[in-house]
Amino acid sequence: MTEKDFSLRLAKLREGKGVSARDMSLSMGQNPGYINNIESGKSMPSLSGIFYICDYLGISPKDFFDMDANNPSKATELYSIAQGLSDEQLDNLIGIANGLLK
Repeated sequence: MTEKDFSLRLAKLREGKGVSARDMSLSMGQNPGYINNIESGKSMPSLSGIFYICDYLGISPKDFFDMDANNPSKATELYSIAQGLSDEQLDNLIGIANGLLK
């Protein structure tokens, strides 16, 4: 992942959460332009900053860097729900998901 990819990924995930860059920055205890500076390529977060960003977004760093995952927070939520389902319910859920892909 390049710095540009990182910036675009952050913007996409933040927008998916429905929050402004300013509000996300402030909610993380940063200056108002923190996220905007990352998304515009002016700066990059530290390693601990990446963890804080992922925590705010409700995803793991693995999910953040997985460019194929369109909405990792919803996938994580679905996985959490699926863990409590019976085998039959899981089969039904898989059938529904396969039907949606067609």
